[in-house]
Amino acid sequence: MILFYMIPIILGILLGLSMAAPPGPINAIMAFESTISRVKGSLVGLGAMTADLIFFVITYTIKGIIPLFVLPYLYISGGILMFYLGYLTYKAKPSTSSRKGNYFKGLTIGLSNPYQISWWLTTGLFAINNLGLSVIPSFFAGILIWIASFVSVINKIGSKYINIVKIFSLIILISFGTFMMYNGITALL
Repeated sequence: MILFYMIPIILGILLGLSMAAPPGPINAIMAFESTISRVKGSLVGLGAMTADLIFFVITYTIKGIIPLFVLPYLYISGGILMFYLGYLTYKAKPSTSSRKGNYFKGLTIGLSNPYQISWWLTTGLFAINNLGLSVIPSFFAGILIWIASFVSVINKIGSKYINIVKIFSLIILISFGTFMMYNGITALL
């Protein structure tokens, strides 16, 4: 009986990790800011998590009315944006922005991140329709687990590995952008 109640919690945490853990612009900026302080890195992540809350509300509100013909254009646009974010990630330097600035940086990037948008249009919509709202609290708990652990690890290993993180993030962003553009163009043909 207890296992029955644990399933939505476990699924929610795994869904939260599937949203937060993949390399991309948020994790790259969190990594850069974490080399300065854990608080700065965490605030970037919390800003992005706020974007997820906004996307959740929108997805829940409009579920079932998203036309399928729009998705290829979202994928192509998202692919182009991923290339641009890859360039910005590679050129990025740790910022001197305020804590408030780091939060809004995470929020802004989260709201414009094609990965987050496409995740909510696909996996998020599936989760809401098939698993219900019971997974949502543990979904956000999974994101918080990622933010706390990622920031702590990066803060401990220091800035000497930051170029490796940049190159890895650049490769992932270009790969994901190429995949999104391929899917968008294929769907149009």
